[in-house]
Amino acid sequence: MTSTPPPAPGLTRFNTSPDGAALAALRQVCASPAWGEALLARRPYATEDELLAAGDTVTAQLTDAELTAALAGHPPIGRPEEGDPASAREQRGMAGAPVPLKAEMTELNLAYQERFGHVFLICATGATAEELRDTLRTRLGHTPEREREIARAELGRINRLRLTRLMAAEPAPASVSTHVLDTSTGRPATGVAVTLAARADAGWTVLGGSVTDPDGRCKDLPVPDPGTTEVRLTFATGPYLDRGERAGAERDAPAPRESGAPFFPEVTVTFTVAPGEHHHVPLLLNPFGYSVYRGS
Repeated sequence: MTSTPPPAPGLTRFNTSPDGAALAALRQVCASPAWGEALLARRPYATEDELLAAGDTVTAQLTDAELTAALAGHPPIGRPEEGDPASAREQRGMAGAPVPLKAEMTELNLAYQERFGHVFLICATGATAEELRDTLRTRLGHTPEREREIARAELGRINRLRLTRLMAAEPAPASVSTHVLDTSTGRPATGVAVTLAARADAGWTVLGGSVTDPDGRCKDLPVPDPGTTEVRLTFATGPYLDRGERAGAERDAPAPRESGAPFFPEVTVTFTVAPGEHHHVPLLLNPFGYSVYRGS
């Protein structure tokens, strides 16, 4: 009796990842939220072929609006966006193209978008710059209805390749950094203790912490596990906001508050994280207010 081989490690990881992490990974494959949610709802998958077939089915069933959302997630050929390594890898054939050919592709892309209302989409993996240009010229002559169906088919091919790479890739954890700026003095807040906790399906786990350096930065915060969906940073702001602590940082600054305990002895910030992405979340602090944002 022949036993069924176990699923590949990448597929097992995908089947067992928390919903948030799995959905974030699917969004890197296809920008349509409906596509990712449909594949997520069908977990677990017994084989990679089953997952790929499900991807094909869902792509074929996308509504016109959902297809538009999926196409909008792809940059024009020859102009991959910064921070989009998948598109850059797929469009490698354009990287060394002569300047005149790149300029022609820019003009053709604009003409295509004006005619059809969406980006020219092609599975560019392995194609040369000349082949991409010639295909774009040909497709400019199609009717909008015909071109829409071709774009759907190309989207399916791209999704298949990206799903295959997703199953083969090692899990990439999110990373986190922060810095603290004292907006009442215009200087970095030095010596602020920061604790990092991570949450997956099992709940919150404190992973460790760090202390802001002379530039107000924490450069050595712990790296969350790959399955992490949310991170919580806790800033011990009380000791820093104490008048004695701040006097050393800015001797000529006016007293920031009346006597008594700091108004914000602690600041806690919770945010979602995506696998493989870096999340820089600074804290802008003063004695009676603070704000945070996602930086770079």
